[in-house]
Amino acid sequence: MANKNFVEELEWRGMIHTIMPGAKEQLEKEMTTAYLGIDPTADSLHIGHLVGVMILKHFQMCGHRPVALIGGATGMIGDPSGKSQERNLLDETTLRHNQEAIKAQLAKLLDFDSDAENAALLVNNYDWMKEITFLDFAREIGKMITVNYMMAKDSVKKRFNGEGDGMSFTEFTYQLLQGYDFLHLYQTLGCKVQLGGADQWGNITTGTELIRRKLGSEAEAFAITCPLITKADGTKFGKTESGNVWLDPRYTSPYKFYQFWLNVSDDDAKRYIKIFTLLDRETIESLIAEHDAAPHLRVLQKRLAQEITTMIHSKEEYEKAVEASSILFGGSTSEALRKLDEQTLLQVFEGVPQFTVSKEDLGVSFVDFAAERTKIFPSKGECRKMAQAGGVSLNKEKIADPAREITADDLIAGKYIIVQKGKKNYYLVIVA
Repeated sequence: MANKNFVEELEWRGMIHTIMPGAKEQLEKEMTTAYLGIDPTADSLHIGHLVGVMILKHFQMCGHRPVALIGGATGMIGDPSGKSQERNLLDETTLRHNQEAIKAQLAKLLDFDSDAENAALLVNNYDWMKEITFLDFAREIGKMITVNYMMAKDSVKKRFNGEGDGMSFTEFTYQLLQGYDFLHLYQTLGCKVQLGGADQWGNITTGTELIRRKLGSEAEAFAITCPLITKADGTKFGKTESGNVWLDPRYTSPYKFYQFWLNVSDDDAKRYIKIFTLLDRETIESLIAEHDAAPHLRVLQKRLAQEITTMIHSKEEYEKAVEASSILFGGSTSEALRKLDEQTLLQVFEGVPQFTVSKEDLGVSFVDFAAERTKIFPSKGECRKMAQAGGVSLNKEKIADPAREITADDLIAGKYIIVQKGKKNYYLVIVA
């Protein structure tokens, strides 16, 4: 067993919402197997999943065996918890694709491949549920839990009391299916603990109840939930104007991912650095003290963004994101700008005014280019005046002579020119 106590580690990090009596003692007694369910509705996790994944990571670091359960069968039904609408159901091909993609992301944080006794496992509940007939399930599992018990759950009550469009029978059975997962893993892997978000408490306790009723009161199973993460202003964590912040760089670039963490509020940074990094208590307390002494330096946000971008992407991607940020907000050079790959360049300058010109528009003076071929300046006179005062840059280099010619050598990645007017006004010119 590792030196760290799992429950104590999570408690100081603010990652425990409810813990069933006896769970802490079970974890202190022996190496224990616990599972956490992951919804496979996309082929990437997003940062909303990251809380649960970090809990599995701590569980393994504390000497226990984590099981990530891909909800293939339950993903075909849809969990009513925290939702007012029924969701789209997935086919098996999509589920298998999503499962492989999710496992590759989990493998960055969990050890699946070593021969350690507590190596992580990935399972998919579709693999055991697909063999069960409706009649078998109704007879073996359905009779174990009363409708009264199921109706008492908050997630069910809310939907019956008018939230959304009511609840289909399919969704009503969800807690029984999740309970059966726990029973199956208890019997096949000796899994005694289920981990999940606070909104899963009802489903998880249905599982512990099913184990007790099916196997007798000596069969001990436990539940531990973490709080649902929100922002300091009470709004939903992990959502931006453009949607989820994904772990897959195809959906959220490492630059955007880095920027998300860099821009969280001070209060959120103090919570998130405990939840989303593996830094120890002493280091975190020291960082918070340093931040409080000079909040404008954003020490906490910078370290949070560094730790989590490196962990999810890589040190190299983190360094590229820092470099890209310094192009917009710092004194970076033309060389740094040219080192950016095209995707990152477009991410950095997303939202700035854009102009498209043809290759025939090259070969003119900067003044003509900036005032006539594009409308960066309203007049040539204003362009000359600002350039002579040192307030205009082309690809991060000051324009010393506004009459200088714009040529193909000025193109970044063969088709972009960045013009900066003053300190903060950027323009992206696309040469097509």
